[in-house]
Amino acid sequence: MTNNDIFKKLRVALKLRDDDIVKILALVDFRISKSELGALFRNEDHPKYMECGDQILRNFLNGLVIHLRGPLPKKEKK
Repeated sequence: MTNNDIFKKLRVALKLRDDDIVKILALVDFRISKSELGALFRNEDHPKYMECGDQILRNFLNGLVIHLRGPLPKKEKK
């Protein structure tokens, strides 16, 4: 199973649109355009297909944690 397959399955399971994914990635300061995102979800035999790297998937998962749980509370200094 490739990173693209994992990303597609998460997108469908969480009912996310392209705008939602762009906003989630922005939570971890990772910028991606809708056209780049569309290339990740294309079929492998399509000429504009782009392989999803580990960095994109990792940043999406980190942003998803912030999106669902909220940001970490700041620790108080003693």
